[in-house]
Amino acid sequence: MYQGQGRRAAGVVCAARPRKYGGRASGRLTAPGLLLKGLLLSSVDTAEIAKFSRLAASWWDPSGPMRPLHRMNPLRVAWIDERIRARLPAPARLLDLGCGAGIAAEALARRGYDVLGLDASTEAIEAARSHAAALPVALRYRAGEAEDLLAEGQLFDVVTALEVIEHVEDQAGFMRLLAALVAPGGLVFVSTINRTWRSLAVAKVGAEYLARLLPAGTHDWRRFVPPETLASHGRAAGLSLFDMTGMSMGLASGDWWATRDVGVNYLAAFSLA
Repeated sequence: MYQGQGRRAAGVVCAARPRKYGGRASGRLTAPGLLLKGLLLSSVDTAEIAKFSRLAASWWDPSGPMRPLHRMNPLRVAWIDERIRARLPAPARLLDLGCGAGIAAEALARRGYDVLGLDASTEAIEAARSHAAALPVALRYRAGEAEDLLAEGQLFDVVTALEVIEHVEDQAGFMRLLAALVAPGGLVFVSTINRTWRSLAVAKVGAEYLARLLPAGTHDWRRFVPPETLASHGRAAGLSLFDMTGMSMGLASGDWWATRDVGVNYLAAFSLA
């Protein structure tokens, strides 16, 4: 189990096969329940979607505005893959929520997962489809909202939301949404940025205005998520945090590696009982 900020411990969990909504474990909201009670609110922030839609044409340029994601992606995909394969028989059905133009979704499909990439940006999804058109992998893309999948009763063995939650206003609700989309026994992976003075200096001011690794205005530091807050939102949604790693980047090389330091970027793994 996670032992506190700045520490991590290994763990694995068995994920179940996907199924449609039937019953739900006690205390968890079903999609119909959310709809009937009027509690199903959109997870889409239109201003954030418009911001990233403008970047769709250059998303796959490894030297373009998404170059930090290109450099980070091998680390996060390998870390996720290792924890899925520890118990889950292949091929797992995986939802990459907020997939953008598909940097992570495509890499996960290449590793043998049956991947659905979902994003509210039509422009990003068009770029994702174009890039993956000739790939012989189990990869589909869909433009829309996660709430659409809930209404259809879809469940997945694994749900990933990578560099997404810091762009969402209702972060507790977003974690409930992830939990509602994963099958019992399944896995949820969330990568984001800690809200510390160091992340303000490095991931906001440094990355956007000094080094210009990201377009100015990409992030709002007030939406960065401390690990303890993410864990708390997960528990409230019925998810158990079982592993976490920090992700650090070399300023000179641009290479990323796993670390115990979660003071800036980090990746968390949750299981659903």
